[in-house]
Amino acid sequence: MRTVLVFNPDTTPYYLPYLRSIEAAPPSFPVVLKGAPVRDAAELEGLIESVAHEAGGSVISPAGPFNIVHGRTIAQLTERFRLPAISICRQFALDGGLMAYGPESADIFRRSAAYVDRVLKGESPADLPVQAPAKFGFTINLRIANTLGLTPPPALLALADEVIK
Repeated sequence: MRTVLVFNPDTTPYYLPYLRSIEAAPPSFPVVLKGAPVRDAAELEGLIESVAHEAGGSVISPAGPFNIVHGRTIAQLTERFRLPAISICRQFALDGGLMAYGPESADIFRRSAAYVDRVLKGESPADLPVQAPAKFGFTINLRIANTLGLTPPPALLALADEVIK
């Protein structure tokens, strides 16, 4: 099985060292992870189509400006070429991706309002602690799973915050 991690090296260069370390490590899973650098939307269709021609192919669309902007395109291409795909954005699963797991944007924006309030009341932004996401969402697109001939285990469906039928 081969999974490609789609990323733009110009906007997310930090994926390169991670990928090198993963590729250099002895395999511990039957899945081979390969980086798939793309710099513009025109490259996406060829990349995803090439993954679809290999048995057991799948796509990971991680966080990054390019993947956020082109998330709908990536999801729709993986649906068209019948590839399982995951991203961090719930919208990705709504647009045709198989799954999404990531921080809930609404919670991040809601909590950031308290920071704005503190700054407006005179606190220095430099004195405010960094906050990591506190709430995550897991979405499974059951329609896509069925199209791909996949049956998610009941335990996985039970973990999902949202199941799209």
